[in-house]
Amino acid sequence: MSEDRHIELTDVHKRFGTKNVLNGVNLHVERQKSLVVIGGSGSGKSVTLKCILGLVTPEQGSIKINGQETLGISSGARDEVLSKMGMLFQGAALFDSLLVWENVAFGLIQGHNVARDKAKDIAFEKLAQVGLGSEIAELSPAELSGGMQKRVGLARAIATDPEIIFFDEPTTGLDPIMGDIINDLIVDCVKQVGATTITITHDMASARKIADKIAMIYEGEIIWHGDAADVDESGSAHVEQFIHGSDEGPIQTESVIL
Repeated sequence: MSEDRHIELTDVHKRFGTKNVLNGVNLHVERQKSLVVIGGSGSGKSVTLKCILGLVTPEQGSIKINGQETLGISSGARDEVLSKMGMLFQGAALFDSLLVWENVAFGLIQGHNVARDKAKDIAFEKLAQVGLGSEIAELSPAELSGGMQKRVGLARAIATDPEIIFFDEPTTGLDPIMGDIINDLIVDCVKQVGATTITITHDMASARKIADKIAMIYEGEIIWHGDAADVDESGSAHVEQFIHGSDEGPIQTESVIL
């Protein structure tokens, strides 16, 4: 394994019942680089992410983080790995019962045992980093627009200055202008934190904006992996069809939403 590979998946298989979802995924991302995994609904993007996070367990394969095998490790060792990660969930997934700043500080307080006053100060700093003023901090998530909720989710993702950040469909549900604002914020925030990132999306505008590398997953396999600048010359009919949103090509329209 290259020393620069922060995350590396080798021959990862996952099935649910009789359905094979991942069929030997091979994927890696270098330290402080941004990998975007594209693919349609049901292609295996989300399951790949859940395998890395340890939310589901593959039947076969290897998942290494910082060169350490993470499959089969103890719960304590898993917690240590997770403590170095941040996550921006699809739809932001904020806690309705908590104020905005409490949402941002949640991982600091619960996962890193940071004192509440100190965590509040950090939360205000991170909210400012994503362009939200202090007046937002004392509101409830229900009082925010979708774009503002996404910003709060991003602030929470970077609150602990994680080594690795995962983005799950970061622009879903946003209009193109707000989506582009979120993409710019992701690029700026990740650069400031110095994190390695994996994003899953079907939004090619987002992929082009935030990716150093792009990989496409189709029917549970990585069928192309290369520099983001080369995606238009991939030489793959599947990639060509996907990035242009065409209904003509090898991808069956009933198994993918473009």
